[in-house]
Amino acid sequence: MVETNQASGFWPSLYSPLRGMGTRIAEWLSPASDASSDEDAYRISIELPGVSEKDINVTAESGMLVVSGEKTSEREDKGDTWYFSERQYGSFRRSFRLPADADEAAISAQVKDGVLDIAVPRKKPEASSATSIPVKKG
Repeated sequence: MVETNQASGFWPSLYSPLRGMGTRIAEWLSPASDASSDEDAYRISIELPGVSEKDINVTAESGMLVVSGEKTSEREDKGDTWYFSERQYGSFRRSFRLPADADEAAISAQVKDGVLDIAVPRKKPEASSATSIPVKKG
């Protein structure tokens, strides 16, 4: 005889609308990014629509590049007999581990049309200064 538990079927359907809500919130608060590199630099582009440059912080320390800030969205509509207002606020933070040849002191960032572009120059390889070590007979 197979026993069915009606409660197990009920609870998943009750929580179905909430499933994935955390992912949707994280996506809104964690902006999408692209990373690439060429001979001269590493480049990171982060989508930050509606975020002002004064609300963006870019820091580099100990091999980590951190982009953080405050994302706000406000909408207000009025009509003769109605009024609609909506506000959303939240902070975001993205971290990127920098390669060993990244020049942290020369990083530049620019925001334009809702996209933050970060250039991380590569350090020029130091010339190898090999030292000849004499071998003595022991």
